[in-house]
Amino acid sequence: MARDRSWFLFELSTPLSKDAGMASFPELTDAVAAGKRNDTVRITQELLAAGTPPQEIVEQGLVPGMAIVGEKFRRNEIFVPEMLIAARAMKEALKILEPLLIAAGIKPKYTAVIGTAQGDLHDIGKNLVAMMWRGANFNVVDLGTNVPPDRYVAAAREHQAHIVGISALLTTTMPAMKDAVVALKGAGLAGVKIVVGGAPVTQDFADEIGADGYAADAGSAVELVQRLVGAAA
Repeated sequence: MARDRSWFLFELSTPLSKDAGMASFPELTDAVAAGKRNDTVRITQELLAAGTPPQEIVEQGLVPGMAIVGEKFRRNEIFVPEMLIAARAMKEALKILEPLLIAAGIKPKYTAVIGTAQGDLHDIGKNLVAMMWRGANFNVVDLGTNVPPDRYVAAAREHQAHIVGISALLTTTMPAMKDAVVALKGAGLAGVKIVVGGAPVTQDFADEIGADGYAADAGSAVELVQRLVGAAA
């Protein structure tokens, strides 16, 4: 079966080891990258018990793990099932960390809105992108499938989004993707960058409709949005 051409990537960095008893950031990174859910949860709990700030656990343990996953996906070393397993491991750790982060008033610096173009009900690629963005410590607002242009605009405005991602699997819904880009560009949303992707989408098409970026897979999409928000900062 052909691999799903969703989107994504994130620059890899080697996390510094930290004395936290039996647990360390590299161990957490390895557990996430390997999709070892139980180990991910255990190491997260051990780091917390040792007094490690939750934000450091996210930024120096979980995020690098998902970066490894995105890079391997981009290189065709792993495929969708392995990516999903790793994302679920990360999600279990975030269930523990998110209440602590919220209580401390800590939230991701950047927000992304994502959805599938109007008329398109396919969401595997979109879901992979959303998971990878969360793994890169973006706040992600998922609008689901069959999203009309005005909903992208309203969500971007409501959530003060930095990124809007639009996915399409069917060639028949690519005109709706263009309509969404036109609507977003015309809404006067300062600093919002629009990225597109999906099996029938190309860089040429992204350029033609005025999108700010295109990613061919779930590995390169993280790198793309990080570059865009960096440029917009």
